[in-house]
Amino acid sequence: MAKKKASPAQRAPKRSGNPAAVRPATARDWVGGARPRTLTLALAPVILGSAIAHWFSAFDPLLAGLALAVAVFLQVGVNYANDYSDGVRGTDAVRVGPSRLTGSGAAKPRAVLTVAIVFFALAALAGLAIVVLTQLWWLIAVGAVAIVAAWFYTGGKRPYGYAGLGELVAFVFFGPVAVVGTTFIQTGTAPFESWIAGVQLGLFSAAILLVNNIRDIDQDAQVGKRTLAVRLGSRASRIVFVVLLLVPFAGLAWFLILFPAAPLAFFTLLITLPVSLIVVTARTPRELILALQLTSLAALVFAIALGAAIAF
Repeated sequence: MAKKKASPAQRAPKRSGNPAAVRPATARDWVGGARPRTLTLALAPVILGSAIAHWFSAFDPLLAGLALAVAVFLQVGVNYANDYSDGVRGTDAVRVGPSRLTGSGAAKPRAVLTVAIVFFALAALAGLAIVVLTQLWWLIAVGAVAIVAAWFYTGGKRPYGYAGLGELVAFVFFGPVAVVGTTFIQTGTAPFESWIAGVQLGLFSAAILLVNNIRDIDQDAQVGKRTLAVRLGSRASRIVFVVLLLVPFAGLAWFLILFPAAPLAFFTLLITLPVSLIVVTARTPRELILALQLTSLAALVFAIALGAAIAF
């Protein structure tokens, strides 16, 4: 009888990283598991959405703060959920990036899952507070979809992150949904400017996820994780990354008409142009990790610069 072929996850080693011995996760490990550098994905849309609300003389610090809480808690929740799901699947067994809590064996899967659920619950509570204050009860459905999308990125039987759709979902939820949503709960409207800004930040968000997946392209292919980078291949993925990173500046044309200080956002090119060069020429994971960090910084700088031009 033919021997059953093992899956990629089964063939992979049980633990990722190269520690001499697995030690229990420390507080620092748990903080690292939240991936603080990715929180620019949460901060940037709220900054721009609130700046547009300020332009409409409708800025509400409480609602803006709650929107920020939803975004941050959701981002941290999806980071822990990703750690859990990839860890139990064995995907992180061949990881080249920073060691994960579940995949390294430093934390029990149930503990990581519990932390993810706690942050999803905190995001839901902050969202519910927004609903109560604004009486926009249909936002409950939007919040539910966001949490479901966060979980099924790598969770469930058919995670969309394993099918190459992660960048698209990141674009939608950390772009138009986040920016337009932040503006809408404060102004009661969804101005054209918030849609343009949403697309711009959505492209940055997709670029951040793409460069992360370019770094892991060989390892993801080995364990059957068909990310967009795996599907496109290394060269095409790097070209797409550069396009995602530079197209947001074309969207500034509209803001240049309305806001004299909008050219401030072009200073972000001082980050994005070197990052593009790094990604195109990178040969090591370390270079791509640097590109990931700088891309996250670029998204935040872009949001602050453009937000300041709009609000003031």
